[in-house]
Amino acid sequence: MRAVWITKSGGPEVLEVRETPDPVPKAGEVRIRTAACGMNFAEVSARQGLYPDAPKPPCVVGYEASGTIDMVGDGVDSGLIGKRVMVLARFGAHADQVCVPAGYSFPIPDEMSFEEAAAIPVNYLTAYQMLFRVAQIRAGESVLIHAAAGGVGLAVLQLCRTVDGVVTFGTASASKHEVVRANGCVHPIDYHSVDYFVEVMRLTGGKGVDVVLDALGGNDWRKGYRLLRPAGRLIAFGFANMQSGNTRSIWRMIRQIVTVPLFTPIGLMDKNRSVAGVNLGHLWDDPFLPIAMNKLLIMYREGQIKPHIDSSFPFAQAGQAHLRIQDGKNIGKVVIVP
Repeated sequence: MRAVWITKSGGPEVLEVRETPDPVPKAGEVRIRTAACGMNFAEVSARQGLYPDAPKPPCVVGYEASGTIDMVGDGVDSGLIGKRVMVLARFGAHADQVCVPAGYSFPIPDEMSFEEAAAIPVNYLTAYQMLFRVAQIRAGESVLIHAAAGGVGLAVLQLCRTVDGVVTFGTASASKHEVVRANGCVHPIDYHSVDYFVEVMRLTGGKGVDVVLDALGGNDWRKGYRLLRPAGRLIAFGFANMQSGNTRSIWRMIRQIVTVPLFTPIGLMDKNRSVAGVNLGHLWDDPFLPIAMNKLLIMYREGQIKPHIDSSFPFAQAGQAHLRIQDGKNIGKVVIVP
């Protein structure tokens, strides 16, 4: 088996492609011969030593992949061998062979490419969880999503289009505005040239928005909370502001942590606002995941969602894939292939 290993915390140079013995599926598992692997900000954070859930280096990370089932464990229908699937993995997916529970492998439509299949699970499940399970978005509401041109951002925009009259605001570099508009963003905001807080308030006549989806963290959580209308919901799903360059900075981490706002029950009651968090990696045993995944596949077949593939890199160039996400250059999903 070939896999992309994080040998230690650091820059992209700590990534290494290694050969190890092929994995064998346990009872209830399937093994896929991987065709494409999804890359996420979580894996970049893991390489930098900023992702507490990741295994200690040396390790193989990765939450999602697509490929063909080539072996099954005890208790699994052998008729699945040869089926094209996308899978969710609790790390280890950045490899040319991956074993996962059979219930976390999902048949993919004939018209779906392996790259598209690897681009759906993490981004679209995160977006689905935030919008439909936590925020319970309703017709006519308004949503602000940061990094709107990223994998989760585009997924959010596409899913918002399935609800009547939802008005979307998205922060993105000006060069990415055409793409985010094409995916349903009503109000793209170039955060390089304007303060997004001021711009959202201007666009809404000072009313703010119903939902803020924030993976930035720190003081941006504070600003997002202030943007909420009565009954508004702030959903935190990352802490990208913790990042600084190729490696972690203890001082930056401390500075960001001290800017995290303190929310109290009394304060929430007073403002009629809600604050929630989403961490897909901590929902692994939740029966919601496979249900939502199957709903997303129906949406794909009906043309309601379609992942945007930014770029594809071979395993040997995984460091370049990391840098593309780390530097915020990607539009949509970055994938790596064996």
